[in-house]
Amino acid sequence: MTRTASALRKAALACTAVVLTATATQAQAAPSATAAVQLPPTPAVLDYQLGAAYTPPSGVTLVTRDSTATPAPGIYNICYVNGFQTQPEEKDLWLKDRKDLLLTDSSGKPIIDPDWPDEFILDTSTATKRTRLADITGTVIQRCAQKGFKAVEIDNLDSYSRSRGKLTASNNLAYATLLATKAHTLGLAIGQKNSAEESARARSEVGFDFAFSEECHAYDECSMYSDVYGTHVMDVEYTDNLRGTFTNVCRDPQTPKTTTLRDRYLVGPGNSAYRYQHC
Repeated sequence: MTRTASALRKAALACTAVVLTATATQAQAAPSATAAVQLPPTPAVLDYQLGAAYTPPSGVTLVTRDSTATPAPGIYNICYVNGFQTQPEEKDLWLKDRKDLLLTDSSGKPIIDPDWPDEFILDTSTATKRTRLADITGTVIQRCAQKGFKAVEIDNLDSYSRSRGKLTASNNLAYATLLATKAHTLGLAIGQKNSAEESARARSEVGFDFAFSEECHAYDECSMYSDVYGTHVMDVEYTDNLRGTFTNVCRDPQTPKTTTLRDRYLVGPGNSAYRYQHC
């Protein structure tokens, strides 16, 4: 199972006043990308296929799929990686063999994401743990490269906001830097996911190449990304949490041109709940 609604727990962050000093002109360069890295097309027609991998609708030029899936042929593919929390199906593995890498409370119990109770938060508090975690997540990133994905999007950069004060943004950004180095070494672009208010640092310190947002329009965060990444921002909005109609979303000058509307659980076309539109 993959994540489909990480923006639900970002509502509190949406009211944060953020001043970003980077300009859109500066944003066009990828600070740590190598010559082999190919950035996502922009603007693009995006499909977000975490819940099910299916033949993209006609005209789609960009798709995100889970790391367990294979890329869609003939278009640019981004690989989803849950970099800062555990995947539900790996719960027993982490509890048995990697428990010391899980963030724990005062009683030694692993801290979970309250919105996703099957996901443990990873402990990025020390350099030693960050290195070990990067080795583990790095194998997933390597699998993405071997399958033919062109980029990775690393979910849950904002896990520190659910850490009960045990982690900081700096902890996660330091860990993300190791993941960015791994991705770039493999010729993959790497995208920031979440923590819009940390975009300037994420760009300059980590070397993220683009931003992948969930519901930046719903929570009025799109400019926090675009002020740093320029046109290399893509967004997914959900049918159950629109701010106005989707037509209004697309007409808003703050909305990234690469914006798609999907059903919350990202089901396939054979499901009655399936919804797909794009700006």
